[in-house]
Amino acid sequence: MYAGTSALAQRALWWSAIANLVVNIGIVVTGGAVRLTGSGLGCPTWPRCTEESYVPHSALGIHGAIEFGNRMLTFVLVAVAVTCWALALVHLLRSTRDARGRRDRRARTAYWLSTAIALGIPAQAILGGITVLTDLNPWIVAGHLLVSMVMVGLCVWLIDALGGPVRPAAGRLSVRLAWATVAAGALALWLGTVVTGSGPHSGDQESKRTGLDPQVVSHVHGVSVWLLVGLTIALLVVAARRNERTLAFFASVLLIVELAQGLIGYVQYFTDLPEILVAIHMLGAALVAAGLARVVLTTRARA
Repeated sequence: MYAGTSALAQRALWWSAIANLVVNIGIVVTGGAVRLTGSGLGCPTWPRCTEESYVPHSALGIHGAIEFGNRMLTFVLVAVAVTCWALALVHLLRSTRDARGRRDRRARTAYWLSTAIALGIPAQAILGGITVLTDLNPWIVAGHLLVSMVMVGLCVWLIDALGGPVRPAAGRLSVRLAWATVAAGALALWLGTVVTGSGPHSGDQESKRTGLDPQVVSHVHGVSVWLLVGLTIALLVVAARRNERTLAFFASVLLIVELAQGLIGYVQYFTDLPEILVAIHMLGAALVAAGLARVVLTTRARA
């Protein structure tokens, strides 16, 4: 990682960064479970579960328990994020200084990334509260999910800052293709939320929908996914030809995830959106977000 800290402290920070990524992907899946079970308004208000209580009562049934359980997972995210932030702060304070008196660059990067992740969790909690108070407005729900994808990307960045693979900087064409792939991926992820907001799994039977035709937006989303796949293939080919091995490897992993996502997407579309496939598709979306971050980070040099 970097000088000035013990091996044990370095490992603790590394594993806390891994834990940050795992729990942020996990909250995407559990949030999807809330929506897929129709429990989005299981706790009909926020921050309380009901007007009288912070916890659900028996009258709310299983939906109240599911929604409340997902809210409680926020405390797990907070515990992991705060632990990671504290460890990053210790590493920053113990890191060596350069001739200008500045702390080690990687230590500074790790600290600010861990800070952003820690601050992102209460921001997400507030946004989640807004989704409840607006009766699961699909556009706000979409924003809630997309912020989670950004959080996943920040977690990948933190892991790379702490111990990413050594590699040279990628060529200009590879960098441009990587960023184009990220842009296409962001478009595909956003359109995926539009499809969800137009379909049957919006969190509650009485919740609003976008009013858009689900079939039309599904086809538009499909086109964006194929654009993403095409750009990823182009990036993989260019990186391989230029002997940018690390970038080619991560591009190939991203491509595999995208193809698996595409297959699941088509199967769920033609089988009337079974809940289990939709849940797996949401996990895949988080993995795509992680892969996009990993690819664009790999275009940067790391000694």
